Amino acid sequence: MHSTLLVLYLSLGGLAFAVLQSLVAPALSTIARDLNVSASDGSWVITAYLLAASVLTPILGRLGDMVGKRRVLIGVLATLAAGTLLAALAPNLSVLIAARVLQGAAGAILPLSIGIVRDELDREKVGVVVGLLSAIFGIGAGVGIVGAGPIVEHLSWHWLFWLPLVLVVIALLGAIFGMPESPVRTPGRLDVLGSLLLSVSLVSLLLAISKGQSWGWDAGKTIGLLIAGVVLMVAFVLAELRVAEPLVDMRLMKLRAVWSTDLVAMILGFAMFGTFLLVPTLLQLPAATGYGFGKSVSQSGLFLLPTVVMMVFFGPLAGLLSRRFGPKLPMFLGTVSVVVAFTLPGLGHGAIWQVLASGVLTGTGIGLAFAAMSNAIIEAVPTAQTGEATSVNTIARTIGSSIGTAIVAAVITSNTTAQGLPTDDAFTMGFWTCAGVAVLAVAAALAVPSARRRHDQAVATGVADLPPEPDELHLPHLHHSEK
Repeated sequence: MHSTLLVLYLSLGGLAFAVLQSLVAPALSTIARDLNVSASDGSWVITAYLLAASVLTPILGRLGDMVGKRRVLIGVLATLAAGTLLAALAPNLSVLIAARVLQGAAGAILPLSIGIVRDELDREKVGVVVGLLSAIFGIGAGVGIVGAGPIVEHLSWHWLFWLPLVLVVIALLGAIFGMPESPVRTPGRLDVLGSLLLSVSLVSLLLAISKGQSWGWDAGKTIGLLIAGVVLMVAFVLAELRVAEPLVDMRLMKLRAVWSTDLVAMILGFAMFGTFLLVPTLLQLPAATGYGFGKSVSQSGLFLLPTVVMMVFFGPLAGLLSRRFGPKLPMFLGTVSVVVAFTLPGLGHGAIWQVLASGVLTGTGIGLAFAAMSNAIIEAVPTAQTGEATSVNTIARTIGSSIGTAIVAAVITSNTTAQGLPTDDAFTMGFWTCAGVAVLAVAAALAVPSARRRHDQAVATGVADLPPEPDELHLPHLHHSEK
């Protein structure tokens, strides 16, 4: 019963965060109109959220490893609740953007939750539960896209925040009253220089990517921010190699299991938000165009339900597959499914069955791969570094989502009719772009080492210290003190 409630509270927190990430996107034009701001200014509602999530996720994940994951999780959920309440009451754009920054701080929920699960649950349950928690991030994003239309049409955009707030409050109360503090700690100090360098680098990169379309990709500030972001990221890596207690242990990045999984996360983040942009836009175009389907915002959201259902089903299944065969198999199957999901509408998207089949395959692939990614990370790193390693994976997914949204939006807006509507070729290009990017995810998944090789690599680079036993080849690595 204790473990069931623990998983329930963690799931609700993760679901609320993921829903809030995507829920705003379909309602952006409504919010901008209601607040009397331009669509470009309104897009800061999404940009602010992504920036805060990217910057604060690794810092809070590291703090959780240091001072206690439950303690930091309670702080994160309280901040999310405050930000969501402020957003529901926001009278203008400035307040709403500030609220979204507070919400974005909750990006650390996933790495903190995975760390708590690894510390608290029996080993045989870890893979399945991590699979569920990871899939919930994809599920929540889908639920947000599906639910936004009906909420805005029948209530108001303020309810986009009132409803998730209920989930956040339940998760917060559960963390306070029904969750023990994790005993696993990594004493040390927070790497302030590393935190600063990483924060400014990510803000520069994501700002340029998010606003590049409206500013112009060849504009001085876009190019300047991209260059600054890359230079500062290099400085961050060099600084982390010299610090005794780094924010991100760069030795982890030497592990093929870690860097290949982070690459898969970035690419699938791109693909997932690519489909969340392409499919509703295609469905909502007037049928008179010859390729649109004339659906309302609510109807187009419902067409993404099969995607969400597949994520719900295949997330836990990936955990079972990971336990039996290791995470490489479900990750590979998931990435292949995503490639097929975009190839199908790339070849033709004139019939509704093609759009639905693409959604089913996307949900299958995201559900399998997202769950497998988290299991691959926690199997490759020692318990004390679960927070920082899964935080980096979460950031990779967020950056991928930002890049995917920006590039697919650029493809759609650069191929329009005289009336300003996207052309049929715009969708064909968009689907093929996502399919081509997803092929890289397949290659990255193939680079993930097998269970025994992954452990041997971890030992060789000094981030693990136990020889694997036969029944532990597909389970998270445990230190002597935990056996």
